[in-house]
Amino acid sequence: MATPASNRALPAINVDPTNKPYFDAAREGRLLIGLCKDTGKFFWYPRGCSPFTLSNNVELVEAKGTGTIYTYTVMRTKEPYSVAYVELDEGVRIFTNIVDCDLDSLKIGQKVKVVFKPTQGDSPPATMFTPV
Repeated sequence: MATPASNRALPAINVDPTNKPYFDAAREGRLLIGLCKDTGKFFWYPRGCSPFTLSNNVELVEAKGTGTIYTYTVMRTKEPYSVAYVELDEGVRIFTNIVDCDLDSLKIGQKVKVVFKPTQGDSPPATMFTPV
């Protein structure tokens, strides 16, 4: 029997000056990740300091928005949902939800793409993924 992902209400996201560029891009349907300009390595969660060098020589770059499920679990609550680590094509892993699918059909290694789901109020959308 199929377990459809629920469309549960998502709480508002707090935006501050440090994450505003990321969420502005999300409103436009673009996924940004961090790039350490000293090492050339991508990182997640985008922030003003490289996790590799602790340098502020970083920039936000647009990701392809595609990847694969690295690992996941299905929460079989009243409103079922899936949490997962998705490995982007750029190599970084994002902790996220898998949505808009039959949760029983999910598989490690499955291809996914980014989707942005509305949150409460005038808050920016939440970054999630769905099978391609």
